[in-house]
Amino acid sequence: MRAISQDVHGGPEVLKEVELPRPVPGPSQILVAVRAAGVNPTDWKHRAAGLFLEGRRPLVLGWDVSGVVEAVGWGVTLFKPGDEVFGMLPYPHGVGSHAEYVTGPARAFAHKPASIDHVQAGALPLAALTARQALVDTAHVTAGQRVLIHAAAGGVGHLAVQIAKSLGAYVIGTASAPKHDFVRSLGADEVIDYRTTDFRDAVRDVDMVLDTLSGDTRTRSLDVLRPGGVLVSILGGTDPDEPAKAAARGVRVETMLVEADHAGMTAVAELVESGALRVHVESVFPLADAAKAHAMGETGRTTGKIVLTVDRTHPA
Repeated sequence: MRAISQDVHGGPEVLKEVELPRPVPGPSQILVAVRAAGVNPTDWKHRAAGLFLEGRRPLVLGWDVSGVVEAVGWGVTLFKPGDEVFGMLPYPHGVGSHAEYVTGPARAFAHKPASIDHVQAGALPLAALTARQALVDTAHVTAGQRVLIHAAAGGVGHLAVQIAKSLGAYVIGTASAPKHDFVRSLGADEVIDYRTTDFRDAVRDVDMVLDTLSGDTRTRSLDVLRPGGVLVSILGGTDPDEPAKAAARGVRVETMLVEADHAGMTAVAELVESGALRVHVESVFPLADAAKAHAMGETGRTTGKIVLTVDRTHPA
């Protein structure tokens, strides 16, 4: 099978198309013929620096996947060959979807919503699970609560806005001015231009902040939480005084790492089918152009998601 691999860490140019043996599903696994696979910031960060996968080379990146079940391993009852599925491979060590075929635990997947194509489905898993696990499983957001979402036009952010609205929250997002109409179209009640306004001057007494940026943004976010509120960040903190500051304000801080989640993927599929959740795909690249996809993502200017597609007419 064709796959995108790297032997060293570095820029997008280290990504090369290679031929690898087609994997075989083990017990409780399925083999998926990949149709589309999202590209996320964690992909280019791992490409450049290794992070959780330091020392694992050659390395095939990719956690998002949408495709068709080719074969099932012993004990699998959820899916049959021919089923259309989407899901996130177990993060971080289950990596490998930027290829023509990939294996993963059956319970990392759900049936693909019939109302969307593989490109849209391939864009959803990691970002949608991150948003849902932050809002639902970690912060326990309920109707009427006020939620601040940083980078609300980004991959995680634009899905988080919609999931928060589906929970009945009042949603405030930060984004650059040209993206305000987009964020409002997702259901945001307020949008703040982070380039011209310190969000602390515009927001008070929120129940939950979703931080996808870390650094100074994470630290300043403590100031807008009400007592009893929670800051959920998907990146590590950089302020050694953060625990003391959080305790003084009576707020909770959680740093989360997304996890493979069959129930979560099923819930995402239900939101899609109900019309409450739609993914914005900014750019689509063929698998062979993975380096171009990484280069675009690293500009930090994309809205929504970037997706790789697999040409199934290519000889197996």
